[in-house]
Amino acid sequence: VQLVEYGGGLVPVGGFLRLSCAASGRIYNNYKIGWFRQAPGKEREFVAAVTWSGGRASYADFVEGRFAISRDSAKNTVSLQLNSLEPEDTAIYYCAATQSGAFTYSRYYREWGQGTLVTVSS
Repeated sequence: VQLVEYGGGLVPVGGFLRLSCAASGRIYNNYKIGWFRQAPGKEREFVAAVTWSGGRASYADFVEGRFAISRDSAKNTVSLQLNSLEPEDTAIYYCAATQSGAFTYSRYYREWGQGTLVTVSS
């Protein structure tokens, strides 16, 4: 499966963005699509994931209800709604695909998009 992210940009503190991940190729029902982010000088961290079949969502603790992940299987897209953005949310956001149950760990993801930059200005 090939993944392409879009929707990043520059927003003020408290603002919002909607990131999208367009998937192409063969997507199996046991796939999970995850969003990760990597801030300058920091390791890549898990943000959220959704099961392709059923649309069950999981989030990192730091999300605290500010983000929402969803998938549209008809359009082969997974979206990540970012609300109440803070400067600490500034990072490159990546979507990735895995068939592993350990979907919070980046090492279990085989396919990655190129990333989209989110910058939150204070």
